[in-house]
Amino acid sequence: MKVVLQKDVLNLGDAGDVKEVADGYARNFLIPRRLAVRANDGNTKMALHQKKLAGLKREKRVKVMKDLAAQIDGKTYEVTVKVGENQKLFGSVTGNDVVNAIRKTGVEIDKRKLEIADTIKNLGEYKVKVRLAEGVVPQILVKVVAEA
Repeated sequence: MKVVLQKDVLNLGDAGDVKEVADGYARNFLIPRRLAVRANDGNTKMALHQKKLAGLKREKRVKVMKDLAAQIDGKTYEVTVKVGENQKLFGSVTGNDVVNAIRKTGVEIDKRKLEIADTIKNLGEYKVKVRLAEGVVPQILVKVVAEA
């Protein structure tokens, strides 16, 4: 059965794609969950239109994220933490701490966009990737310093 995908479906396709799937898969899974509709002339035209609009939205979003990436790429952000004896941190530096440091400069970023390689449990400098959009991944430097 030919279906037009309404939403992105893992291992099948993106919204707006016209796919040939097994009848049972379409009737029992895709259509009841509103992930797809049967392909006919009207639905196919509508899907192509939706795909075009989604592409335009994606391009606009990437442009905005590239502007944001230019603001933060390569910059150093300082996170102040409490330390105990032997300069050991109480806990660790989280994505929330890094976002708060970035927020102080007037830039808003979602903490889920941060890609921290290892847990930050010591003082020092750490490279953190910020995955803003597809293909837009600036890198920032997080400097962890002890509270005075």
